[in-house]
Amino acid sequence: MTRLIILAVMLAGFACPSAAEAASTEADYKTALAAAEAAEKDAGALKNQWTTTEQALVAAKKAAAAGDFDAAVKQSRQAEALAKASIAQAKEQDDAWKAAVVR
Repeated sequence: MTRLIILAVMLAGFACPSAAEAASTEADYKTALAAAEAAEKDAGALKNQWTTTEQALVAAKKAAAAGDFDAAVKQSRQAEALAKASIAQAKEQDDAWKAAVVR
């Protein structure tokens, strides 16, 4: 069940862009980046940061520096989805080890 949740979160980053996302601005990018960085910070607190999240954040910042805010927003949202998936994984694994212990 939790794997389905993780998959759904990851696929949310690949959803088709709506008309509102067609022309992203710098403000949109900053909002998306702030959400991604907050999720990544939460993942770090659980000691479960994924390298793919960091790569997406770097790609977002690079795209923003080049002025491509559509790509920057997309990468920021992807980073947020990955961070949230890593949080879900950490929480799942926090309890899963108990099932593996021989009694």
